Amino acid sequence: MIFAMTKEQYIKITEPLRSNQERAKRVTSLNHMLTALVFCVYPLYLFMLFTDKNPWLWRAILVPAVSFVGLSVVRKIINAPRPYEKFDMPPVLEKDTKGKSFPSRHVFSVFIIAMTIFYEHPGAGVLLGIIGLLLGIVRVLVGVHEPKDIILGALAGIVCGIVGYYVI
Repeated sequence: MIFAMTKEQYIKITEPLRSNQERAKRVTSLNHMLTALVFCVYPLYLFMLFTDKNPWLWRAILVPAVSFVGLSVVRKIINAPRPYEKFDMPPVLEKDTKGKSFPSRHVFSVFIIAMTIFYEHPGAGVLLGIIGLLLGIVRVLVGVHEPKDIILGALAGIVCGIVGYYVI
């Protein structure tokens, strides 16, 4: 499958972090910081819409919420193993979740939030998209996702945003 990882690729990608505890700590911290940043930006954006009495508020809540639930159902049905399960090697980032790797919900969430903010603030939306790309790379480096999980998570977030904000 395109963008699927072999065990050799998994080892090669994660080895620079496995062999250097300090580097691993910095990259896992980056994972947590990027995740926290986006998940702080979204409620602040909703609060801003609320205080401005912006009619966009309900759409900015419903599109990501419905999309998130839909993606979660798809992930549960597919129930793809995570790379560390598939290759029987622990990830760099401590995680014991089984399955539900495809598509990445972290990356999906960043991209649907980016699309939500992009609608009224394109520059901020693009910046969040760049953060989403960086988070996706980090999630592969720490061994919790394959590239295909990241790519499809990002595409799902973008498509849900286009449909929710520009088509419907």
